[in-house]
Amino acid sequence: GKGGVKIDYAGYSNSVQNDRLFVLDIENRQRVVVITRRARRFRPGNFVRIEFDGIMTNSMPPQIYAQRISLISWNNIWCDFC
Repeated sequence: GKGGVKIDYAGYSNSVQNDRLFVLDIENRQRVVVITRRARRFRPGNFVRIEFDGIMTNSMPPQIYAQRISLISWNNIWCDFC
């Protein structure tokens, strides 16, 4: 694959716009804006796992550019993190 760091980020989407998701980080309760063309595939309340390059802007809320977003259901959430 391509070089670069891949970082997983998990949280709940609490707002959906055309090209971005507002996600609440499960670890530190921080809101993050996730830039993605696939934002409309998700709904508020979805639990998502985001793969990104580790770059987060210093804006408030910070922004990340998603390389991949997966919907995690409660049925297999713990398997996803095993």
